[in-house]
Amino acid sequence: MMKATPYNLFMSALYGGRKGIRPPAGNPTSIACVELMKACGAFFPEAHLNARAMADLALAGHELAGFDTVMPEYSVHQESAALGCEMDWGSEMRMPDAKTAPYTDFSDVIVPENILEKPSLRVVLDALSLLRREVGGQVAIIGKVMGPWTLSYHMAGTQNFLLQLGLGEKEKINRMLRQLMPVTIAFANAQFRAGADVVVLADHATGNLVGPYHYRDYLLPIHQEITARVGGPIILHICGNCLDRLELFAESGVDAYHFEWQVDAKAAVKIIDRRISLIGNLNNPKTLLQGMPEDVHRQARYAIAAGVDIIGPECAVPLTTPLANLRAIPAAVREGY
Repeated sequence: MMKATPYNLFMSALYGGRKGIRPPAGNPTSIACVELMKACGAFFPEAHLNARAMADLALAGHELAGFDTVMPEYSVHQESAALGCEMDWGSEMRMPDAKTAPYTDFSDVIVPENILEKPSLRVVLDALSLLRREVGGQVAIIGKVMGPWTLSYHMAGTQNFLLQLGLGEKEKINRMLRQLMPVTIAFANAQFRAGADVVVLADHATGNLVGPYHYRDYLLPIHQEITARVGGPIILHICGNCLDRLELFAESGVDAYHFEWQVDAKAAVKIIDRRISLIGNLNNPKTLLQGMPEDVHRQARYAIAAGVDIIGPECAVPLTTPLANLRAIPAAVREGY
């Protein structure tokens, strides 16, 4: 039987390999909450900007919450800060936000030659290196990059980008996506070199914002190129009800899809049919934020019974999520073992 370390359990489930003695609990997106920050002494906004604080908060997800993974990137704006957005790095109670969108006119995006040395990217790479030295081979280390669609939101402004999409400005949209794709690829490969075992590709072609045909026509070929040029396993994260495009995600070249509660676990497992692994899909606003540990347990056990490979929250958890509710996820996957 496979040795039941957090690392082995997670990586085997990610690759669809030998089934471990239990499902792993994973967090492809952030489980940072105020209670976890207080418990480990690493707080926002420092944990977005300081590698030691970033790594310590990630370690707390394993050591204090019980997850089989560590994931040290909590913001969606590390790349956009490096690309010229003016940032508000938030506070203990507020996530970072970009104050400017520097390419609302869809002019050519200027990517700095030394972008990987920009502070907002360097800090992630340094945190991954710390985690590799401290828990490498014991716990699965997850990195995270924003895909070209998400970066386009940040560069052009979300409403503006979607307006151009609705107007059928295909050349304008494709040019921006193609200009930003190398940033995603370079940062992902740098994260693998720094120590990540797997990298999340977060690309928010969200179910309630764009249709499956948008994903097919614009993003699918780009995601296929990204996965071909990145030297390690990729987890795709796209928010919202994406049941109508799961077939396309399975063709993208990713190793897993991290999905939300709006997609029923049983329906997702049936459609995906083992072509890629599935991760998720516990409800954030009702179950994790407002529910009780027993509600979390019930939803986790439903996902396990449905055949979801790795159990975790659907997306970055709200900052006021009770730590007891996060701990209920690893408790649920360990039940009976």
